[in-house]
Amino acid sequence: MLRKRQILKVGVMGAALTLLSTPAFARSIEFKGAGTALWIFLIIGAIIVLLQLIPAAILFFSFIGSATTAALKKEGKAEEKVILSGSETVPVKK
Repeated sequence: MLRKRQILKVGVMGAALTLLSTPAFARSIEFKGAGTALWIFLIIGAIIVLLQLIPAAILFFSFIGSATTAALKKEGKAEEKVILSGSETVPVKK
């Protein structure tokens, strides 16, 4: 019973979407009557989207640099310890 109800619900929703998507509701978008506020909104939105490219580029090139450094790093000799002459331990007084 529950399975039939779900199938019926999906069928009714599909039929409603089919009826609503008729060519009578399809219109082309015209900007003739668009006001100045809409153009300002579109321009500011485009600028915000383009500004997101800056941190994306920084992250991308950082990743590329890290990946190439890790891939091309030579497995050479281990780091040598540098011991400075004249270095001694100093007791700390409290």
